[in-house]
Amino acid sequence: MTKNQLIKILKNGGVAVMSTDTIYGLVGQALNTETVKLIYQIRKRSPDKPLIILISNLNDLKKFGVKLSDFEKGFLNKNWPGPVSVILPCAGAGFKYLHRGTKTLAFRLPKKKSVLEIIRKTGPLVAPSANPEGLPPANDLIEAKRYFGDKASYFGRGELRSPASALVKLENDRVEVLRAGAVVIKD
Repeated sequence: MTKNQLIKILKNGGVAVMSTDTIYGLVGQALNTETVKLIYQIRKRSPDKPLIILISNLNDLKKFGVKLSDFEKGFLNKNWPGPVSVILPCAGAGFKYLHRGTKTLAFRLPKKKSVLEIIRKTGPLVAPSANPEGLPPANDLIEAKRYFGDKASYFGRGELRSPASALVKLENDRVEVLRAGAVVIKD
């Protein structure tokens, strides 16, 4: 599949496995409620667990009603782009299908240019790891196809064995590291 075919599939509400800046992800448009619902079904994900959202720039946060404090802006400017997923407040009822009642969303601004190019054309993408819940993430498309069969499209090549992104929560001008990744968090 070509990059343009992938973009078309995603813009039409489809789901795909693609390489992100860290590992293979099962991706779809974050602002499409039906696509998000489909990803939960395909991945057999617990319905109370929110998904990480890949964005192409800080302005994408406005699409989710996220208003950044000076502290949050400073943290993001030091740590993005890169493999750091950041949990931010998102109280909007219209985004309950994403935040699952937590009133927070996790975002990541990837560093990889090819991933950013796709997000710029499709809009923000939900991107949980490419595996059914409870199984290890797919390291390549062959493993991903074993997991998902014809329920997704596939884009990428090769093996990805990097750690998942670091996961941090920003709250009350404090940084809480929930999952260490392959990077040092700058606070």
